[in-house]
Parts: sequence; C-alpha cells; structure tokens
Amino acid sequence: MTGQDVYEIGTPGTISRVVYSGTQRLTVERQGKQATYDAQARYRRSGDDGASDVHARFIQELMPNGSFQDRLDEDPDFLTILNQPFAVQLDPTTMRDLRALRRPVPFDATSPLGGEAVLRGYLRPAPSGPVDGRPAVAVRFEAEGPMTGPLPDRSEAVISGRMRMDGSAYYATQGAMLLALDATLTIVAGLREDQHAIPVRIVYQRFIRASNAVSPSPAPVSTLRPTPLPTDGGTAPRETP
Repeated sequence: MTGQDVYEIGTPGTISRVVYSGTQRLTVERQGKQATYDAQARYRRSGDDGASDVHARFIQELMPNGSFQDRLDEDPDFLTILNQPFAVQLDPTTMRDLRALRRPVPFDATSPLGGEAVLRGYLRPAPSGPVDGRPAVAVRFEAEGPMTGPLPDRSEAVISGRMRMDGSAYYATQGAMLLALDATLTIVAGLREDQHAIPVRIVYQRFIRASNAVSPSPAPVSTLRPTPLPTDGGTAPRETP
C-alpha cells in the first residue's frame, strides 16, 4: 500500500506533503451469520516534520442486517483496507450487478472523512483483469458534494467548500473480496481567518493492492449489501458503536 497527502494553502500556495508506504494484512473471523474483519498495517510516514514507523489497526464487524459496525479505529491516516470508501466484500447479488454493469449508475456515499456530508455521483464499468493472479471485476467511482468542517488533522481550522472522490475498485470474481483500490479525495475550500477566506486545496491519494499472501477466508455474505447498485443510488449504513 502507498499513499500521499498534499496540502496547498494560500495564494500562491504553501505546499506540504506526507508520503506513506508499507504493508497490511487482513484476517476474517466467522461467527455464525456475523463476520469480523481485522486489518493491521505497518508503514513508513514521511513528511516535512520527518519520518516515523507507524502501526495502524481497524476492526469492523458485519452485522446480520448487512450493515458494518466499526469496533476499533486506530487508523488516523486512512490507510487500512477497512477504512476506505468501498466495502471490503460484496454480497452475491451486488457482485452480480457489478459484473453486469454496462452504463453509469447513480449512487450516494457518506464523506470518507466522517461528518454528515453526502457525496453524489456515479458508478461506471472499468476495464477488468487479474489482481495478483486472481480474476477480478472493476468499477470506477466518482462523486462530489459540499464540505464544511475542521481541516483534517487540524481541528482548530474550519474550512468550507467542495469535496470530490474518484478512483477504481477491483473485486475478486470468486468470493467478492476487495483486491485493489485506487482512490483520490480532493478538497477545494476556503479557510476562514480574520474575516478573510484563504484558499485551501487538499489531495488524499491511496493505493492498495493484494499481494501473494494467503487470502482471507470468505465470510458469509448472503445478507451483505455494502455497495448496492440500484438506479436510485444509496449505500448500506455504517453503524456507530
């Protein structure tokens, strides 16, 4: 997995950058009709203030009603496979819809950064192919919407503007696990300071791809519908503990 955050503040902009590189492992534990997903990542974080080695962990539980509930979030840099805009596994019906996708389909998504912001956009078919030797089907996503709230990692600064998310996700044709993700989140906003709005542009990029490690055991997903493809959009809710 790799990624980077690019911050540009002011005109002309002052640019800062944080780069990430590392690996992670996903395990799945089945308990009857429920499943627990546990992603642990180890990576190098390099920025203007130096470099450090980081361990992140995210635990998510699939509930019998098909929603996900976050059990543990120790992933402040949004690098684990469970802390991304697309679900880690699809149910058979959604996977069938994904494989049959031939035209843009509208969908809604909550902001990857939390809060109440809703992004609206489209799912589109994308060129499919193997990921780490496993056949996969791909979907491209793009969505945007308003964003008002604290600047990520800088809670004292409030910005207001728009957010856009786009990228591609690859799901295994057998088991419907998320094998690869290329996601970019762009925020273009104004930072209020002394009655003036300072231009802010932030770009978050994340690249995650399965390696040749042992694949996690498929969880029971007969009721899992985390990323549905209906014509009226919508996503299954991520519940809060």
